[in-house]
Amino acid sequence: MRAKGLTVTEKRVLISLFVVSGLLCFLPPGLSVYQQHVLIVSLFYVMMASSWNLVAGYTGQVSFAHAAFAGIGAYTSGILAAKAGINPWVGVVAGAAAAALLGLAVGVLCLKMGGIYLSLTTLGFSEILRIIITNEYEVTRGTMGLQIPGLFAEYSKLSYFYVMLVGALFTLIVVRLLIHSNLGLNFRAVQNDERAASSLGVNVVQVRLLAFTFSSALAGMAGALYGHYLLLITPEIPSLDQQFLVLSMTVIGGMGSFFGPILGAFSLEILSEYIRAYGEYHVLAFGLVALVVARFAPNGLVGLITSRRDKKASPAAAA
Repeated sequence: MRAKGLTVTEKRVLISLFVVSGLLCFLPPGLSVYQQHVLIVSLFYVMMASSWNLVAGYTGQVSFAHAAFAGIGAYTSGILAAKAGINPWVGVVAGAAAAALLGLAVGVLCLKMGGIYLSLTTLGFSEILRIIITNEYEVTRGTMGLQIPGLFAEYSKLSYFYVMLVGALFTLIVVRLLIHSNLGLNFRAVQNDERAASSLGVNVVQVRLLAFTFSSALAGMAGALYGHYLLLITPEIPSLDQQFLVLSMTVIGGMGSFFGPILGAFSLEILSEYIRAYGEYHVLAFGLVALVVARFAPNGLVGLITSRRDKKASPAAAA
């Protein structure tokens, strides 16, 4: 069975995405250092939310280990660069590979369970990893953080912006190719009805495992790039707070849609910067945003935009 091609609307939006990305290349030189930082962090969350959406949005498997895989990528690349003297660019590839292999191992152990059992198992895995990172002071420096070299000889936020932009585009292209392929059809079949998919010859566990492994690799790459940007890796990267933030971005943007995580990542990161001055109240603000979206736009920001567009188009179609 062949995957259906993109609709006219999807093609237009996809072209718009690359046009906007091209325009973004000329934007950072005119921004302040702080504004460049916000864009870089937003692109990191685009990678995280889009790759997590591949598992949760297209196969229906809610995993709480995504931030943990980003931490694995960051610590693998950072340790290789800081302690073994390996080129950081090689470390980024090694970090993505390590996250993919560990994701494969975790998937083999957990994905047969599915549902709430998968969520609880990955939640436990994330917490175990955080404890190990915190206590292995000689290797990871614990809560003090591990100082690592950057990707460039001379530190420049502008350079890291372009690196993160390329990383985000690479992630989006991989996700797009997967969801619009024959494998993507299997993803949605497993999400909609596992028994029906299995009766048609779809290997449900294998499909879940492929999605989980690809998602883990992309998270590992994002974590490695982010770690080299910060020059300091701490247990904050693989924390559950980070995981729930990625989850919120995906849900608020529109889980199960290609562009939802992008909108959610930029919207929530920019919002968090505006309300950071209010201290702990920013958590309350995130909760209120989530409640409003759940009440008035259950399909996220993408669903809200699509419904409004359809309402405007329906009178014209009737006429």
